[in-house]
Amino acid sequence: MSELPTSLRTWLDTVDGFGELRQVTGAHWDTELGAIAELSYQRPEPKALLFSGIEGYPTGRVLTGSTGSARRLGHTLGLGDDLDDAGLVAALRGKPSRWAAGAADHPPVVVTESPLLDNVVDGKDVDLLDLPVPRWHAGDGGRYIGTGCLVVTSDPETGDINGGCYRMEVVDEGRSATVNAVPGKHGAQHIQRWFDRHGKAPVVASFGHHPVLLVTGGTEVPAGISELAYAGAVLGQRVPVLTGETGLPIPAAAEVVIEGWLRPDHLRDEGPFGEWTGYYSGRRRPAPAIDIVRMYHRDDPILLGAPPGKPPHDYSYMRTVMKSAMIEDALVNAGVPGIRKAWAHESGGGRLFVAVSIEHRYAGHARQVGHLTAQLPAAAYMNRFVVVVDEDIDAANLEEVVWAMCTRCDPKADIDVVAGTWGSKLDPMLVEGAPPYNSRAVVDACRPFERRATFPKVSTGDPDYLESVATKWAHVLAD
Repeated sequence: MSELPTSLRTWLDTVDGFGELRQVTGAHWDTELGAIAELSYQRPEPKALLFSGIEGYPTGRVLTGSTGSARRLGHTLGLGDDLDDAGLVAALRGKPSRWAAGAADHPPVVVTESPLLDNVVDGKDVDLLDLPVPRWHAGDGGRYIGTGCLVVTSDPETGDINGGCYRMEVVDEGRSATVNAVPGKHGAQHIQRWFDRHGKAPVVASFGHHPVLLVTGGTEVPAGISELAYAGAVLGQRVPVLTGETGLPIPAAAEVVIEGWLRPDHLRDEGPFGEWTGYYSGRRRPAPAIDIVRMYHRDDPILLGAPPGKPPHDYSYMRTVMKSAMIEDALVNAGVPGIRKAWAHESGGGRLFVAVSIEHRYAGHARQVGHLTAQLPAAAYMNRFVVVVDEDIDAANLEEVVWAMCTRCDPKADIDVVAGTWGSKLDPMLVEGAPPYNSRAVVDACRPFERRATFPKVSTGDPDYLESVATKWAHVLAD
C-alpha cells in the first residue's frame, strides 16, 4: 500500500533530496552509534544520520538528528524546505497559538490498513532486543528504545489524549520497557489518575514516526489538546491512527509500536541515563514497566533516536526554536506590550535560560515581563534564569545578552529570586531524596527606565552606516 500521511519514510526521501541525510553503515549499537551521533551534533551544519547494517542486526535501522537544522525542522513543521535560521524563526511567529486553535479541526482519523500491521507480535513473544536498540552513552544503565518516542496516554475521566516524549529503557531481557514520565507532565498525571481509579493505566508507545510527533511530544502543547490533533494542525492534515487492544490511538504511519498496561506494582530498575541537562541523572531506581500485550512493526523498521546530552544534542535546536516561539506567542497573547523576541537558549537545553527583548515602555515593564515569562506554562518547567533586555539587544545572541547583564544590571537591585518553583528530578543540583523544587532568577538587564534619556550611549556604529561600509569594503571583509 502507498505511504500514509505523516510517514517517516516519505520525510526521509524529501530530506535526502535536499542533501541533509547521511547514510551510516556498520556502526555498533553499544555506544559507537551514539558517539557518531554526538560528534555529528557538534558540527557547524549537522546532518540527519540513518544507521543501517548495525552490528548484529541484519535488519532494523536508527535515525538521529532529525530536527537539527532549520531546513529539516522547517520541513517537519510544514513551513518550507529552504529556510535558514532567521527564516525559520520568522515563519514560526504566531504559529503555536494558531496550531493550538486549529487542533480541534484536525482530530486523528481512524484507519484500518497500515504497513504497521505487516508484523503483529503477541505480548508473550515480544523481544524488543530484536531491534537495534542503542546504548547511547557509556554511563547509561541500559539500552534506551525511547528517546524520540511518543508515549500515548489518556485521562480516565475526560478521555483527553496526550502524547509525550519520555525516556524508555528496555528491561526483562527485551520483554518490557520502562516509562520514566516526569512528575507534573500531562502523561504522568494521566497515569496516576488511572492508577488511583482502576489500578492500572493503558499506554501506547511509538518508537519510529514522522518527526512532527517528536516535536509535539517534546514541547508543552496546551493542556486539553491532543498532541496528535496538534500535529494534524501543524501539517494541515489529520493524523491517521489505528485502534488497538487498549483503546488508545496508535499512529498508523509509525514504524514500531507497542501497547499494554502500566501497574503501580509492576516496577523495574531504570537508569542512569545521560539527560538533556548534560549530566547522568541519578542512580538506578524503580520505574513503571509496560506489560506489553501487542507489538506492531513494519519490515526493516526505523527507530527514531533523539538522545539528549550536553548541548548541543539531538533535539536541543528543535526545542530552542519551538520553546522560543511558544514563549513569545504566550507573552503577546497575554497582552503584554512591546515584546520583541523571546529566546530559550540552546546552552540551557531550551529551558534553563530564557532571554526576552522588549521595547521598554513604562516603569516596572521589565520586571512584569520577567516574572510572567518565568511562570508561563510554556516556560515554567525547570526554568532557572529569565533575562529581560532592551530592544537593541538580540535576545538570541548570548554574547549580547551577557553584555547587557554586565553593563545594565545592578545585581543587588535588579535580580529577583523566586523560590519553590517547578523543578525536576533531572536537575543535577537536586539533593538526593529532596522534593524537586528549584529557584529561578529574574534579571532586569534593561537600562533603568528613569535613565533612558541620559544613559551612556553605546559605542558602536549606526547599523545603516555599518551596512553601507560592509558593502563598499566587502572584498576586505570577505572570509
